[in-house]
Amino acid sequence: MATRDRGAQSYVVMLKLNNKYYILRHGEALSNVKNICSSFPETFENPLTGLGREMIKVSAEDLSKKNIDLIFASDILRTKQTAGIVAEKLNLPITFDTRLREINFGEFNGKTVEESEAYFQQESHRITQAFPEGENYEQLAERISDFLKSTEDKYKNKTILIVTHGFFWWILKSTINGISLVEAIKQDREIHTGESKELN
Repeated sequence: MATRDRGAQSYVVMLKLNNKYYILRHGEALSNVKNICSSFPETFENPLTGLGREMIKVSAEDLSKKNIDLIFASDILRTKQTAGIVAEKLNLPITFDTRLREINFGEFNGKTVEESEAYFQQESHRITQAFPEGENYEQLAERISDFLKSTEDKYKNKTILIVTHGFFWWILKSTINGISLVEAIKQDREIHTGESKELN
């Protein structure tokens, strides 16, 4: 079942899942150290740091106990490297999907996080107001929902790992639980670099 409530400036989708999901945020990357926004297309070389690689080795060890069947990942460098480390540990192939990319920062891609945050008077405006030439939260929620629905249509009773970015975690969680984005931004949304969480 899927519903959208535009009048309340929210995006609500509730789905009954046929698969089990884990989310893994990429390990620490150069952009995290420098506090720079980095989305597609990447404006600078943004690999995992040494610490970031070590983070993912620890997460990969934990995920090796979860009976993962499939790995899907964002095709941005830091997530590709993260997925590669995990895939080697789990001996599984990776399916890269552009729908799992970081939110599009548009004109703020490559600029500091402080600059991007200062563009909006308050975070709730980001639900429907996009970065110039970029995305808003509703647009990100739409492609997340599209990925989830197509995955659910194709697979049943699988344990699936999604290697992606920080925004993806809380928007996907709100999507599955039928929580509007208006309410979701008031909740605890943190997922640390290199951290994995069970979705359902």
